Amino acid sequence: MSTNEPDEALERVVDRTLRDLPLRRAPLTLESRVFGELQRRAALSWWRRSFAHWPLLARTAFLVACGALVSLAFVSGAPAIAGVRSLPWARDVGNLMVSAASLAAMLANVAPPTWLDEGIALCAVLYAILFGLGATTYRTLYLHSMADDCIEYLAKK
Repeated sequence: MSTNEPDEALERVVDRTLRDLPLRRAPLTLESRVFGELQRRAALSWWRRSFAHWPLLARTAFLVACGALVSLAFVSGAPAIAGVRSLPWARDVGNLMVSAASLAAMLANVAPPTWLDEGIALCAVLYAILFGLGATTYRTLYLHSMADDCIEYLAKK
């Protein structure tokens, strides 16, 4: 006798009991809404459906166009970067960035190590406050308006 036999017997009893139950019909309103949605989706144009439902020719043309755009980006990207390097203001911006990096490195060497820990802790607290404000705003503006819409919808029925 294995340890699974009582579980298998219980499983058979539950399966037999559930199979003997009569099938329940979906509410007419649900059934009509589901069939309406299926008809609406079936009537969509091919370009409004997912990529897998596109005709083979359209999918091939789309992939060829994407490949051409990617290769164009790689081919034309290198001369564009070379052209930016030759601009006089680009050199000034580069020098400014190098100076800012040197200043940051110097300040990092001069500042006590506890300042770094305190700065990280301050950033974490400010991030938590920002996240809390965003969540509160979302719950206040979006969820309440959605709940009001649901109440109005149910009141109409």
